[in-house]
Amino acid sequence: MATPMTQRQRRGAALFLAPFLTLFSLVTLAPLVYAAWLSLFSEQSSGLGLGGVEREFTGLGNYTRVLSDAEFLHGFLTIAAYVVIYVPVLTLAALAVALLLDSGLAAARRVTQVTLFLPHAVPGLVAALIWLYLYTPGLSPVTDWLGQSAGSAGVATTHPLLSVVNVALWEWLGYNVVIFYAALQAVPREVIEAATLDGVSGLQLALRIKAPLIRPAVSMAALFTMIGGIQLFNEPKILIQASSTITRTWTPNLYTQDAAFNRNDYGTAAAASLLIAGVAAVLSFVVTRLANRRSTA
Repeated sequence: MATPMTQRQRRGAALFLAPFLTLFSLVTLAPLVYAAWLSLFSEQSSGLGLGGVEREFTGLGNYTRVLSDAEFLHGFLTIAAYVVIYVPVLTLAALAVALLLDSGLAAARRVTQVTLFLPHAVPGLVAALIWLYLYTPGLSPVTDWLGQSAGSAGVATTHPLLSVVNVALWEWLGYNVVIFYAALQAVPREVIEAATLDGVSGLQLALRIKAPLIRPAVSMAALFTMIGGIQLFNEPKILIQASSTITRTWTPNLYTQDAAFNRNDYGTAAAASLLIAGVAAVLSFVVTRLANRRSTA
């Protein structure tokens, strides 16, 4: 039976939690409340734009407008296609590399881990700029090698979705490898030794014993990758300059940015951002429940 906390322990816990709760309120709750308030209004110009801007209460009008906008909805189709390609490829590739490193067959494992992790240390915008250079015809030294079928249009224009997946894969592969490798290090060595003594091959050991034992880590990484996919912004935003098929509303986040800073429609931008957050929250809940159900089955 757990003993109740004393008054001194409660004060100590509150003291340690105070910095987190303060920062959480300032950088998370306050922006959400402000966005929710902003989404209920729209700004109207009067006098042919010379009479100033008037803020008008529209209630759920901005939400209705966003949900009926084909460009916003099409952005989620782009995200769905991106997630369907990106999440399995990243998860399986990272798991394969982590299993290879854990098997002992790979030489210079520490150097390999650092080398794989280095792209993740590069900020997302910088990484996108690097690949913008590599995708731009006439500038990139490897454009022809990447695929002459793209011709003068460029790889990013001919294969925009695959181009974005490639950039994200380059950025996040090493990060997931480190997570999976750390999980593999926690696998009981006696289990592996027992399987080896039973004559299990290296491939069977990796696929039938190690991989199932780190399923929670793999599921969590896939969940976070899926949530990150909904927030896709940096890569397509930069690659717009190298692709004529990536538009300013190609993803929901690009749609929000376009509404706020190109059309100065902050009410629509706030409504769109809250809808994106809602989709991410629902998806997180569903995927977490499914993962927990599988782990308890």
